[in-house]
Amino acid sequence: MEDLSLSSELDPALLSTSTSSSSPPDSASPSFSFYHPSPPNYTLAVSNLSCRDPRRGSGGAGLLSSLLGSFSTSSPPATGGAGLLNNVSFTASSSQILAVVGPSGAGKSTLLRILSGRGTGGEIAARPHAVVSVNGRAVTSRARLRRMCGFVTQDDNLLPLLTVRETILFAARFRLRSAVTARERGERVEALMQELRLSEVADSYVGGCGGAGGAPRGVSGGERKRVSIAVDIVHDPPVLLLDEPTSGLDSRSAMDVLSLLRDVARARRQVVVLSIHQPSYRMLAYISSMLLLSRGAVAHFGTLKSLEHSLSRLGHEIPMQLNPLELAMEVTEQLEADHARFGAALATTIHQHQHNKVIDDEDESSGAGEHEHEHGYYCSRAVEVGALAVRCWRTMHRTRELFAARAAQAVIAGLGLGSVYFRIRPDPEGVALRLGLFAFSLSFLLSSTVEALPILLHERRVLMREASRRAYRLSSYVVANALVFAPCLLAVSLLFSAPVYFLAGLRATTQAFACFALAVWLIVLMASSLVLFLSAVSPDFVLGNSLICMSLGVFFLFSGYFIPRESIPRYWAFMYYVSMYRYPLDLLLINEYGGSSSGRCVAWAGGVCLRKGGDVLRGRGIDEGMRWVNVGVMLGFFVLYRVMCWAVLVRRAAKTTL
Repeated sequence: MEDLSLSSELDPALLSTSTSSSSPPDSASPSFSFYHPSPPNYTLAVSNLSCRDPRRGSGGAGLLSSLLGSFSTSSPPATGGAGLLNNVSFTASSSQILAVVGPSGAGKSTLLRILSGRGTGGEIAARPHAVVSVNGRAVTSRARLRRMCGFVTQDDNLLPLLTVRETILFAARFRLRSAVTARERGERVEALMQELRLSEVADSYVGGCGGAGGAPRGVSGGERKRVSIAVDIVHDPPVLLLDEPTSGLDSRSAMDVLSLLRDVARARRQVVVLSIHQPSYRMLAYISSMLLLSRGAVAHFGTLKSLEHSLSRLGHEIPMQLNPLELAMEVTEQLEADHARFGAALATTIHQHQHNKVIDDEDESSGAGEHEHEHGYYCSRAVEVGALAVRCWRTMHRTRELFAARAAQAVIAGLGLGSVYFRIRPDPEGVALRLGLFAFSLSFLLSSTVEALPILLHERRVLMREASRRAYRLSSYVVANALVFAPCLLAVSLLFSAPVYFLAGLRATTQAFACFALAVWLIVLMASSLVLFLSAVSPDFVLGNSLICMSLGVFFLFSGYFIPRESIPRYWAFMYYVSMYRYPLDLLLINEYGGSSSGRCVAWAGGVCLRKGGDVLRGRGIDEGMRWVNVGVMLGFFVLYRVMCWAVLVRRAAKTTL
């Protein structure tokens, strides 16, 4: 079957036609049973897993690294006791839900991050006493854990301006890759939405983000959580990890999420491990077993009935108004000591169950084709760029207010500047006025893209989540972003250039106007790349906005407009050559006074020409032959900042916990 285009993949009419012709036979799990009539069973076993607290024993170096880490990671450092686990052992089986519970700082989130491949890597090294295994085969690399485990974080990091269907379809496009055709992907997504009870809101915006960037309110919190779950199970991972999926939800929505997870675990035979804060008695009915942590150590592992036995053994009677887990949370230290005495047999059993069969990613290529080489793990470059470009275009198209505001800003600024500098005369005063017009236009254009910063900051969290799952290459995102924004910024450039150019009475030739419009386009392209790079560097909007303002101010100072190149101190001379203002300003002056205008007189005295256009350029130390060199340098800035953005994003993705 030929692959359909991504646009047709996202067409609800086509999807409804395809799904209606082949309805899944199993209503309990239509998406899974339709493609996998006999899903395999899995057992996740963890033996003696420990994690050292990175904040201890590092002294001043640890403090410095923690400060620098705020610029190199995508999420804040763990709080409380997170980052410390002591010999944690447990098993979890298919079709069951294992709940990781405990007080704040017990290590619940840390445990899930390590199991999802978001630890340092040392916790799962191939050592006889510390092993994470699936079906008896030890896993010793973070990359393999990330491929085997779906991980749903506490925050729903989704693009608010995509619909529910589009969000899951894009996830399927990247996660399923070439394993299925476009029509099969559509059918699977429709069945998955039916399974997760999202069909009624399939065409609603995901929303959220507090309305950032004009985002709509979107679906409810419970529905948004189900969308996050759908994104991470669309490729049917054997293990599903969820970090506090009920946090922030009302009791009814929390019950719905747990009921849904139980149905998904049974139908897909997945291992489901989730962390949860003090579930109610009704919620405990959906949980098969629980792992109670206390200060990073196991206080209890087993069923609710076994927890009742442990409490009774310690002499505690469960009050009528409490469930066993609520009482256990109050006596975790006693349970921890009790488990240390009677739980040694558990670790031995788990250790024997794993068979000590260690499989490294390097050795797996010869074993049943389980290992996926790096070059074969992603989609093709063209598919990635195409899909990301479609998604970026949809997001930008639906941010109509932002684009309309930018277009109106360009028109109003062009008309305003043209009226202020109306019909500049070709005399010495006109030379100064033209220079002022070009300098102010540069300042306005380079600062006009700051409003995209909050949108890019939120999109970065989505990128980190998707990149951590190796959905696509980050370089494909950078290319797709440039391909979508370039024509839009060209339209904005023309809206600004046309009124200001002709109202100001600049050089009246078609070639000169085309060069002016090209210069304006390159200016806004450079500005968009700078904002994209700083959005990758900045931890939040306040610091990002400050960095943008500071960078543009420094570049403007050393552009040669305020201080001539000869007057710049030698130790600051390099700033003249890296200033984003210098090259477009020189290009605009060359366009106005170079070429056929180099011989045009701009100053007379007694009927004698004292100064020509070429003299204006030479007076500022500008070589007319550098026109296309300036164009090339501006393109270089555009590419350079995007390459730097890619490098920062890759660094963040390698350390993210999303």
